[in-house]
Amino acid sequence: MLIIPAIDLQGGQAVMLYQGDYGKKTVYNPDPVKAAKSFEEMGVKFLHVVDLDGAKDGSTANFETIKKIRAAIKIPMQLGGGIRSAEVVSMYLDIGVNRVIFGTVAVTNPDFVKEMIAKHGADKIVVGVDVRNEMVSTAGWLSDSGVNYLEFIEKLKSFGVKYLVVTDISRDGTLTSPNWDMYEKIKGINVVVSGGVAEESHIKKAAKYYAVIVGTAFYEGRVDLKKCLLQM
Repeated sequence: MLIIPAIDLQGGQAVMLYQGDYGKKTVYNPDPVKAAKSFEEMGVKFLHVVDLDGAKDGSTANFETIKKIRAAIKIPMQLGGGIRSAEVVSMYLDIGVNRVIFGTVAVTNPDFVKEMIAKHGADKIVVGVDVRNEMVSTAGWLSDSGVNYLEFIEKLKSFGVKYLVVTDISRDGTLTSPNWDMYEKIKGINVVVSGGVAEESHIKKAAKYYAVIVGTAFYEGRVDLKKCLLQM
């Protein structure tokens, strides 16, 4: 199981949102490049980066920051937020991003996911399944697609998708607990647990899944990431 720290970017800074609310953010590090390097020095094996500006409006506003992060570290990284065209996929893969995460576009244009898997291979593609009240949310968690998350996941599996980042939006940034009941219902695919991790016991409980993303719990000092990496 991978323990994957998260760096969420807004305006070139590392921030965290509360329940996906853009109006409820905390700036944790004005220098995300420095944050990325510190994670690598801890022994982290994989990094999760989200362009929150891109997720909201489909832009590549944080491209230069992402490029600097990629150049500063040697460990693999995955990137999500606003990746909705073949050109943007290639742009990020060309600078060395190891996996791109599709969110909104996987709902609105599922054929695009198939095309990108055919072109780049399933190991380069991750789909973010962002769930609120069992429905998939899009556009930076601001819109309800009306699609049930389990039905959506079955469709993704039929496309050859290998990796999912599944987030219960109501838990994200809340330091409560991941929605374990939600994850128990997902079968036959590599699941990355995301949202609500608050303590080291949650990381241990996530060991049955492919990976777990740690964000707010680390930034708030509730999780000793270095210790967890050694134990896992």
